[in-house]
Amino acid sequence: MAAENGRKRKRAGEEKSKPKKKPAIDPKTAPMASTSIHITSITKAQYCPPVIATTPGMHLKNNVPFRPYQKKTKSTKRSRRLPPSSQELMLHSTKHRTVDLTGREEGLSGHGGEPLQRQYLAILDPKTGKMEVMEAKKLVVRGTVRAKHATEEAMAAPIETKSYQDQKIDLGQTFGTRKAKKIIESNAMNAIVQDTGAGDGSGPEKLDAASKAMLSQIGQATSSMATREQLQAAIDESKPVPPANLEADEVADVYDPNVFIGAEILKAVPVRDWHEAVQRNDDIQVMSRFVARRVQAMGQQDRALEKLRLLRYLYFLIVFFLHTKEGRQRGTRRIPPKEVMARNLAPAPQAVVENIRRKFSDGGEMRKFHIDLLMTHCCLLTCLLDNFETEPQDLREDLRVDQKTINQYFQEIGARILQRKRPGETKSRSIAKLALPLRFPKQSMGMAKRRR
Repeated sequence: MAAENGRKRKRAGEEKSKPKKKPAIDPKTAPMASTSIHITSITKAQYCPPVIATTPGMHLKNNVPFRPYQKKTKSTKRSRRLPPSSQELMLHSTKHRTVDLTGREEGLSGHGGEPLQRQYLAILDPKTGKMEVMEAKKLVVRGTVRAKHATEEAMAAPIETKSYQDQKIDLGQTFGTRKAKKIIESNAMNAIVQDTGAGDGSGPEKLDAASKAMLSQIGQATSSMATREQLQAAIDESKPVPPANLEADEVADVYDPNVFIGAEILKAVPVRDWHEAVQRNDDIQVMSRFVARRVQAMGQQDRALEKLRLLRYLYFLIVFFLHTKEGRQRGTRRIPPKEVMARNLAPAPQAVVENIRRKFSDGGEMRKFHIDLLMTHCCLLTCLLDNFETEPQDLREDLRVDQKTINQYFQEIGARILQRKRPGETKSRSIAKLALPLRFPKQSMGMAKRRR
């Protein structure tokens, strides 16, 4: 129904029409409306331009780190080096769990836009209206699943397929019980030579050519195997103990310091300061109870320099072990850096420090083998310094181990642990004595089988 002025009335649900007049803008609330914008500078990146990256088909977090790569261009006298904004740029990241991310510039064939189109980034100051413009790079970041990089050999199925019986035998040898493995081995041995079992006295069947060839190959392979004595000798050499001459007739010839330490290393051990201090009857400050109780007496004996060199080398080993710390893995210890180690072992020369570091550690870490080797060296040196009969109490306190552990280390070098009492004492003390024949601990043969 039309109104009186001839216009149609609007329905109740229709919105009101927008006014044609534009609202006035207060210049105080919108300062940019009254400020002109002018570009102050157009700069180019000196090393790496800013990047405008798009990720079609995927969503990335803002904290994904990328590593930039630029193609090196050979600059000659005639041609100058291209600016970074004109060089080809690529971004790569492997921080994603399953996808390798790569950002490249794409031309008409890709999705990055036209090749002649340039990208810029602008920084605008709204108060002054100044704008700084810098040329940027537009890259397209795409992802590649790492499983796609697998080799063709790994993805291809094996050509040779085993039969069901062979697969069953392999499964039994891998996961079967002892009884099942014994049955499989018995079947394999009986498959070579089978008894007819007919009772006619014909005996076993004759071997065919394949079985004879197999037996000949087995004989050639086992002919070069080591005997029980050779295996035992190899086990003894691999133990963390100093090398010994077990064929010696005198106990002094079993362990030679020139062999398990080295003649050149012993000559390099400094002893002049200790020898002069002993001659002047001055006190020598050391951090070892064993060394402190013997340095004065050994400096006045016959062959004083030889004794003092062994004592000083023992002191270097004790100081080296005391300055180690517990490692990350259980049962290991970390050694300090080379500079700190040289400062701790002063006045030891560099050759002695490197000899100790390489012999009793590997990669800055002392494993159980290196710890046992150092302990047995210390036990042997105490026996040599105390005329092959020593009391482990002082060395035990220096190395901070218990009595049972130090006794085991003395037994590893062939010493005997005796119990003796001093005059006027009621409690006996442990004594380690090195004498021929040497007594080494017996190897454990494992637990005996229970009878059913």
